[in-house]
Amino acid sequence: MSKFALITGASTGIGFELAHLAAKDGYDLLVVADEPLIEASAEDFKQYGTQVQSVEADLSTLQGVDQLLAATAGRQIDLLCANAGRGLGHGFLDQDVADWRRVIDTNVTGTIYLLQKVLKQMVVRDDGRVLITGSIAGFIPGSFQAVYNGTKAFIDSFADAIRNEIKESKGVTVTTLMPGPVETEFFARGDMLDTSVGASESKSDPRDVAKDGWDALMAGHAHIVSGWKNKIQAAVAHVTPAGVLAEQHRKMAQPGSAKVE
Repeated sequence: MSKFALITGASTGIGFELAHLAAKDGYDLLVVADEPLIEASAEDFKQYGTQVQSVEADLSTLQGVDQLLAATAGRQIDLLCANAGRGLGHGFLDQDVADWRRVIDTNVTGTIYLLQKVLKQMVVRDDGRVLITGSIAGFIPGSFQAVYNGTKAFIDSFADAIRNEIKESKGVTVTTLMPGPVETEFFARGDMLDTSVGASESKSDPRDVAKDGWDALMAGHAHIVSGWKNKIQAAVAHVTPAGVLAEQHRKMAQPGSAKVE
């Protein structure tokens, strides 16, 4: 029987490209997103001849995660790409509670609930691969993206901690993919198209980011910062005062900061 991969946030962007890579590598897929587009995306993954199943579920809720897991019908999950995430721009004091809660519930609560469920089984059999989509945003105080960057700081740190906790399970690997800004629907959905970072034409291609993540996952690496510019930015962030980083981020993410030609 083919190996089985579960990929979240697979309707577009990095998750969409990860699903292509997994199917191309012979994995049967269970793909999920919180929008109907996941069904059309799933049809695209079938070109490689593997079994593909799609689920539309809201992974910001425990019920949505349970719905996803139920769709596995008890099949062993050999690979998990925990990629689903949500962004949110504007000043924190201007954000609706429901909006910032959904960011936290998607990026943190739903993600770690899914990880706990899947990793338990992987550790029991001492076999499995996990790729978690973090971000270099987790190294930077995110002025005008404060909640989002905070969730990625949590995920980056959480992945490091869990990797250490299960280190005796040599057959299980946990890899953190940490891209910078990527050319996806993230900025439109987060209402950030009028920001410098949202309007930038230098964002990474999701195909390149997914390939970096996939290669690191298959090699069993702990981390991968995707893109040489992001590697430099991540390194600089570790030695730069938080106040300076926050001001730099403000210039990228403050509403209206996009350059007008």
